[in-house]
Amino acid sequence: MNETLVALEQAIALCRMCVDTPDKAPLPHEPRPVLHLSGTAKICIAGQAPGRRVHLSGLPFDDPSGDRLRDWMGIGRDIFYDKTRIAIVPMGFCFPGNDDKGGDLPPRKECLRHWHDRIFAAMPQLELILVIGQYAQKYHLGKLRQSTLTQTVSNAESIYKASSCPRYFPLPHPSWRNTAWMKTNPWFAEKILPLLRQEVARKLD
Repeated sequence: MNETLVALEQAIALCRMCVDTPDKAPLPHEPRPVLHLSGTAKICIAGQAPGRRVHLSGLPFDDPSGDRLRDWMGIGRDIFYDKTRIAIVPMGFCFPGNDDKGGDLPPRKECLRHWHDRIFAAMPQLELILVIGQYAQKYHLGKLRQSTLTQTVSNAESIYKASSCPRYFPLPHPSWRNTAWMKTNPWFAEKILPLLRQEVARKLD
């Protein structure tokens, strides 16, 4: 990890913007940023925000969603949590809290505004970014993003080929709440996941 990333990681660990100077309502608990920066990883997982379980453990994707994502990628926890091989940068670094229905709130916007451009500028070695969910896709894909998440994911191969340095691979969130979506869209398991596993293996080789 180069010096710039070390400084960023230390600053993010101490970040309290969403409590001390929030855009709107403050974070409803103490901040606990959860992310993995890397100066050597070729792959980055760009997700949404930590859930409650990850907030408690401090380990990204340490939940059933993570189990499903690792299965999608075709790797185990040993590789997934190897910071030299995989970086993890969600759109919001802290658990945002729950909405009135018990679901997670959207990622805090303070992280995007203050940190993301600086983080990705400091990781120029990245070759593949897995772009998970609509918030990450809006930031990373720009004009490559389609009008719906389903359309964006269905065009994963063309988006991958159209991007470069790094290449982007859009995915739905691996939450078990999306099980119905996967059943409704069987092409995802049949066509997109084999391509994903192929590209992940290639970058890890």
